[in-house]
Amino acid sequence: MATISVVIPSRNDAVFLANCLKALAQQTRPPDETLVVDNASTDHTAAVCDAAGVRRIVEPLPGVSPATACGFDAASGEIIARLDADSVPPPDWLERLERLVEGAGPLTAVTGPGDFYGSNRLTRWFAENIYIDGYRWSMSGLLGHPPLFGSNFAVRSQMWKRLRERMNRTGERIHDDLDLSYQLTPDMTVLWVETLRVGVSTRPLEHWHAVGRRLSMAWTTYRTDFEQEAPWRRKRARRDWQARNGPPGQGH
Repeated sequence: MATISVVIPSRNDAVFLANCLKALAQQTRPPDETLVVDNASTDHTAAVCDAAGVRRIVEPLPGVSPATACGFDAASGEIIARLDADSVPPPDWLERLERLVEGAGPLTAVTGPGDFYGSNRLTRWFAENIYIDGYRWSMSGLLGHPPLFGSNFAVRSQMWKRLRERMNRTGERIHDDLDLSYQLTPDMTVLWVETLRVGVSTRPLEHWHAVGRRLSMAWTTYRTDFEQEAPWRRKRARRDWQARNGPPGQGH
């Protein structure tokens, strides 16, 4: 069996984090280590980590991108799984994730969507059918492969070692999952598994201010990534690589 590290970036999310860690403690396949990246929290995040007996590391540079990179760098597992503080994985999440990652190619990341909780039925429907489905299909067309969903994905450590210097690690307004998806090299890909689901809070969609902030971060991420490599050049490089080597993700 491969070893698994679970990385959870968190900033002032102690209440949500406690529920996430409780769900991880009930996994049929326990994580080999759980790392909470405390992104300069001022609440009782440290006490929650102590109570759950998980490792807490501090990333003072604000932003989910530097926090995620910090956690992935510190992870010792052969598989690095990623949750948000408000994610609530079902009991078999890690067990299924492990099988999926080991069944995929060594350069294939695995991800899935969320079942949204909180708010009202209309907001939950919008989150699952417009927000997530729109993200998946629009980004698949842009990237040439499915995107990673930050609340629910895993990569092998060997993939991370190749991507860690490519990722935009210092931007406060960078979506880490979108940026990491863009940084995948032509021989890497993403497996989107519709049935690999975790609970996710609707709070980013409950207020126009929160929605606007996420859209602003998405635009900042696009602009940063496009300046690094134009999307048409990226897709052409993937097509050329695939023409020479076959489907990506198999560790050619």
